[in-house]
Amino acid sequence: MVAHVLAQPAQGQAGVAAAELVRAWLAAAEHRPLLRLWAEAYARPLVEPGGSWAGFARATVDDWLDVLAACRPRPERDGPEGAVRRTLALAVLRGALLDLLATDDEQRVTAAVHRHLEMLRRGGGDGA
Repeated sequence: MVAHVLAQPAQGQAGVAAAELVRAWLAAAEHRPLLRLWAEAYARPLVEPGGSWAGFARATVDDWLDVLAACRPRPERDGPEGAVRRTLALAVLRGALLDLLATDDEQRVTAAVHRHLEMLRRGGGDGA
């Protein structure tokens, strides 16, 4: 999904580009059945911490943060500010996904994510 962004030199707005690619994949109607299953699996360890899905939510967060980190140069990737930016990008994307799954209102949710990414572009932030 983000392979071609990850293959580019990590500079400029690469984090925003990666977040946009992730957003597009998450918003694709053909992925909704899989993402509904993901949402169920993500929530399960929150209610049954020792159950069969134990650790899944944490592993999912770590995996996505790693994907977003791979888009950044090492100094930004390894610093605490980079971790904060990636966490914010992931939180926005995950929240938008849950909202989309709950409402199927792709237009509104996509507009909100685009607004967030545009604010990052204008503010010189990189989103990830």
